[in-house]
Amino acid sequence: MSTRLVASVVAAVLIVLVASGALFTVHQTQQALVLQFGEPKRVIAQPGLHFKVPLVQDVYYYDSRILDLDPQGQDMSLIDQRRINVDSFARYKIVDPLKFYQTVLTESAFRDRFGNILNGSVRDALGRTDLGDILGAKRQDVMHEITTAVSRRAEEFGIKVVEVRIGRTELTADTTQATYNRMRSDRMAEAADFRGRGQEQKSRIEADADRERTIILAEAEKESQTLMGEGQADSRKILNNAQGKDAEFYNFFRSMEAYRAALGDGTTMVLSPDAEFFKYFNKSPH
Repeated sequence: MSTRLVASVVAAVLIVLVASGALFTVHQTQQALVLQFGEPKRVIAQPGLHFKVPLVQDVYYYDSRILDLDPQGQDMSLIDQRRINVDSFARYKIVDPLKFYQTVLTESAFRDRFGNILNGSVRDALGRTDLGDILGAKRQDVMHEITTAVSRRAEEFGIKVVEVRIGRTELTADTTQATYNRMRSDRMAEAADFRGRGQEQKSRIEADADRERTIILAEAEKESQTLMGEGQADSRKILNNAQGKDAEFYNFFRSMEAYRAALGDGTTMVLSPDAEFFKYFNKSPH
């Protein structure tokens, strides 16, 4: 092999190596930052084949898709001092690779720093609310407050916050037991109040019923006495009329009434058989 051929082969290899070091590919899901001796030179957002200076320039790739940030859950106190476990997450997109590189360099470093910012914003917002606001109609307002606070810090990292959510919210074991005990006490107090009001209503109804009963009995007794008096008056009138018409019948009737009043069950009387009281017993019928 001649020297010229060897030189040609070596030159060809060097050309291939230089060409391979000068070309790089940016995929559709990526964006690239070209650095020269650690200094940013240009940002490439378009996918395709691109060139750089071999051995002088390097390329950092960043994802251009929407990414998830799911920091470690945390325990925190609400405004009513109840402790809860909160698991929050965010979705974001890198919109400025240069600022992202200058601030955090790598995505793993960003997750650590921005995860702390997200947790801090959640802690600040929930520290001014109670559990009812988080689980009720005010939840959207709380989430808007958190999203605003996180988005305000996003620009310094070269990202755009797409969405912030609270995935899990639950009371700690101690808080759950304390809440259960308080709810149980509240229900017992409410039940006692219901029983007290029920007893009061019962007493009032019974008092009204007793008063009405007394009135009804008094009116009935009054009417009874009135009717009895009227009956007795009519009876005396009838007897007086009967006496005037038939004295013997009147005496007989009065004797029958005396017998009925005196001779009850188990009555014992000691009288002479010819006593005046028994004159109608001894009188033979006509």
